[in-house]
Amino acid sequence: MTVAKRLVALTVNGRAREDAVADHMLLLDYLRQTAGLTGTKEGCDGGECGACTVLIDGEPRLACITLAASCEGRNVETIEGLVIDGRMSRLQQAFHEKLGTQCGFCTPGMIMAAEGLLRRRPSPTEVEIREALSGNLCRCTGYVKIIESVQAAAGD
Repeated sequence: MTVAKRLVALTVNGRAREDAVADHMLLLDYLRQTAGLTGTKEGCDGGECGACTVLIDGEPRLACITLAASCEGRNVETIEGLVIDGRMSRLQQAFHEKLGTQCGFCTPGMIMAAEGLLRRRPSPTEVEIREALSGNLCRCTGYVKIIESVQAAAGD
């Protein structure tokens, strides 16, 4: 059986790319296998945990239920793209300083969901933060430190 492929042109973390991808390839697999960006995590593989959250044209999306081909002409940002000149973003730094991570597995998805929120609402309320992160599950924390991390980044 021959797998249908197409040439997909998109921007990943500010860099233009053009790759042949199978019609059924998920964005998660494209990012990890083709682009070599392993910061985006595979958790549930069904759109339920948020570990694979990335930004597509600035909006949080789940890479495990998004076809790579559907990102034609779009801008995809991963956790790796938040680092500028080798330095963590203000949000990444806040997660580090406020202990917003435990095992760290959910952290990339949490940060990307929070980044999407902070771009839309630079000074969100706690309710808005909780709502923005409601699709991201953490098995290690009670979410208090995660919320405090986002609040700290918003306060910078």
